[in-house]
Amino acid sequence: MYIQILSIFFALLLVFPSYIMAQEDEESKSSITLGGYVKTDNRMRIEDDNELSFHEYRLDLKTEANPGENLHIFSDLWIRSIRSTDSSNVTTSSDLSDKDKVSPWNIDLREAYVDVYGFILEDIDLRLGRQRITWGTGDKLNPTDNLNPDDLEDLWDFGRHLGSDSMKITYYLADLTLTGVYIPIFNPAVMPLSSDWAAALASPMEMPAGISIGSIRDTVNMPENNLQDGSTTGIKAGIKIINFDISLSYVYGRDDIPLMNKATLTPTSTPGVVDIVTEFIYPRLHVAGIDMAGSIFDIGVWAEAATFFPERMIMVTDMTALGYPVNNEELVLDDERPYTKYVVGADYTFKNGIYINSQYLHGFVHERGRDGLGDYIMFGLEYKMLNDKIKIIPIQGGIEITDFDDVKNNYAIIYSPEISYYPYDNIELIIGAYIIDGKDTTTFGRVKDLDELFFKVKGSF
Repeated sequence: MYIQILSIFFALLLVFPSYIMAQEDEESKSSITLGGYVKTDNRMRIEDDNELSFHEYRLDLKTEANPGENLHIFSDLWIRSIRSTDSSNVTTSSDLSDKDKVSPWNIDLREAYVDVYGFILEDIDLRLGRQRITWGTGDKLNPTDNLNPDDLEDLWDFGRHLGSDSMKITYYLADLTLTGVYIPIFNPAVMPLSSDWAAALASPMEMPAGISIGSIRDTVNMPENNLQDGSTTGIKAGIKIINFDISLSYVYGRDDIPLMNKATLTPTSTPGVVDIVTEFIYPRLHVAGIDMAGSIFDIGVWAEAATFFPERMIMVTDMTALGYPVNNEELVLDDERPYTKYVVGADYTFKNGIYINSQYLHGFVHERGRDGLGDYIMFGLEYKMLNDKIKIIPIQGGIEITDFDDVKNNYAIIYSPEISYYPYDNIELIIGAYIIDGKDTTTFGRVKDLDELFFKVKGSF
C-alpha cells in the first residue's frame, strides 16, 4: 500500500510542475471571479423567557480563477461571528478586555483546491486540495455521502459537511464516469453547538436501579496521524441510462461520530451517586453504496442505499469500584451483522407553481447497527406569489418513528413553516419556526422543549 501511495506522490511531483510550466507559455488570459453572500441567522426560544438561542453573522467569499486553459482554482471562505446559549465566553471581569471573548469571530476555510483538466490523459481530471466531495442523490440526507466529515454544528442545516484535504481523480470513458478519492488525514465530525442537541444525538446511558450520575468526564481517542490509521479511500462508477443517473460506490474509512467503548463508574461521598469516566473511539468501516436519480414523466425521483460493514465493537462498563465482581460487556457493533441505511423520494411542480417533495429515510446520520436505525418521513410544500416576491412554505418538516409496533410511544413530529420575501434581486428575508413534539425515545423528541422562532437575512453578490 505504501509503495503505491509513494509512487502516485512522486508521479505528481514530476508531472504537475512541468504541466504548470507548459501552461505559463500559453497565451490565455486569467479570469478571476469573486462572489458569495452575507447571511444573518437569529433564533429565539419560544419558551425560556424568549432566550436568544442562536446568533450567526456570516460572510461567505467564493473565489474562482482560470490561470490556464486546463487549470481552475476555487476557494470558499467563511468569516463569521457565531454564538449560542452554550457559548458565552465572558465569565470574569478580565475577559472584558479580550475582544476575542467579547466579540468572538472565526475563519473557516471550507474549500480550496486546484483542478487540472486533461491530467496526463485527455479524459482524466485531477482535483487537489480541500474539497467537498458530494455523493448521493437524496435531498440533503445522503447515506452514501461518507467521505467528508459531517458538520453538525447547526443540526437544522441538514446535509452540511466539512471539506477534506484530499486528491480526487475522475476518468471519463464514454457514458461511464470513474472517480477515485484519497484522503490521507482523518477529521472527525463537528458536533452540535448546543449541548442539548449533542445530548439528543447520544445514546442514553442506563444506570442500575437506585444509582444516579454525579459528574461525567470523557476522553476521545483519535486515530494515529499516519496513512495506515488516518486515511480514507473511495471509488465510484456512474453511468446515465435513459433518464436516470446511476452510480455504485465504495468507501473505506472511519465513522466520523465517536462511539463510546468504555465507561468507568466510581462511587462518590454521596450514597447512590457515581461519577463516570467515558472513552470514545472512531471505528473503522467499509461502506458499499448505490444511488439513482431521474424522472418519470414530470416527477423527479431519487433513491440511494448504503450498507455499512463495521469492525467489531464491544462496550465495556467497569463497575468493579462499586462492588460488582466483573465488567459488563455489550456488543454494540457486530462485524458479522452489516446494516443498511437508505432513502427514497420524489418531487413535483404543478402548473400553478406549487412545489411538493417527500422522502423516506431509514437511518439518520448518527444512528448505527441494525437495531439502532430509526425511520423518518420528510415532506415539504411551497409556492410563490406576487411575481415571485414572496415564497410561502406552510408545510415543511418530518415524522420520526423508532418503533412501528408502538408508534404512540416512539414518535416525534418536526414542523418548520417559513415565509421568504425578496424585496430586490439577491436579497432574501426569511421568518419561520422550528417546532418539535414527541417522545423521549426519539432523537428529536428529546429536544421537544427547544422550539424556536427564527429570522434570517441573506444578501448575495
